[in-house]
Amino acid sequence: MVLVTGGTGLVGSHLLYFLLKKGVAVRAIHRKSSKLESVREVFKFYAEDPDFLYNSIEWMEADVTDIPALKQAFKGVTHVYHSAAYISFNPRHFQKLKKSNIEGTANIVNLCIEHKVSKLCHVSSIATLGSTTDGSLIDEQVAWNPEANNSVYAITKYGAEMEVWRGTQEGVDAVILNPALIMGSGHWRSGSGVIVNMVAKEAKYYTSGGVAIVDVQDVVNAMIMLMESEIRNDQFILAGENLRYKELLSKLAASLEVKPPSKLIPKWKLDLVRRLDWLSAKLTGSRRRLLKATVNSMYKESYYDGGKITRHLDFKYTPADETLARIGENFRK
Repeated sequence: MVLVTGGTGLVGSHLLYFLLKKGVAVRAIHRKSSKLESVREVFKFYAEDPDFLYNSIEWMEADVTDIPALKQAFKGVTHVYHSAAYISFNPRHFQKLKKSNIEGTANIVNLCIEHKVSKLCHVSSIATLGSTTDGSLIDEQVAWNPEANNSVYAITKYGAEMEVWRGTQEGVDAVILNPALIMGSGHWRSGSGVIVNMVAKEAKYYTSGGVAIVDVQDVVNAMIMLMESEIRNDQFILAGENLRYKELLSKLAASLEVKPPSKLIPKWKLDLVRRLDWLSAKLTGSRRRLLKATVNSMYKESYYDGGKITRHLDFKYTPADETLARIGENFRK
């Protein structure tokens, strides 16, 4: 039996489909507030009968911070795909991030040890890696820098990795994946889906930064291949291509058949919008929509080397044009 955490997220829902396609017996945990319908919506992109596949999953209600429920979920489990995470760059959410990402991962690791799970696959983030000083591509050897201006999300995802490495010292075989910006179909209101929605509405502006991207199907393929391989206690960046934001948004616009962004917005101007957003939230209690960490990332060029996995496995990345074309086609359905 394979256990999947975060099964209702972008990575998790695509992972569930490809595991079921391979005939794997799958149990997936979900929080009470999770939208299970999002999984069925993703399955519709692949299958003529998404309900049959959806009903093949053994669903269990359990949060990664709920140890008694997790204990039930781990019964009979041999392999664990841990993709659940709380995502926020708001410093006010640090305690929630810490509880879900660090304590939640520690719970998963501890139960893997207790149940003698054969292998654990942990989905982390490129946010846990450091940066180069000479502009060269960032690879797995570029270590986390605790002195850098790290986001609260990055801090807790790094803490989660430390829990996984602890587990490897206590008998758990594990692999850690550090995906770049994950592009995929579905979940249009979160993650990269927000970018797709923004371009679909013919946003006029782009920023001067750059980003590494990876197809969600490549992430899932890497997860499954690594779990089925003899590779253990190792870490892999997943980054298919490095693109400037203007290029990424233009390619997305072409796939969506809309006008691409045409105006560069200077950082000072977006910073002003961010400050006004902060003031509005302070006065009205509304949710922050633009955070300092988000603005900084939009003007930063962070490029990554995802080649390590191609040297260890017969793995190939999907070209960005093919990924974005598929996303555009599915979004228009």
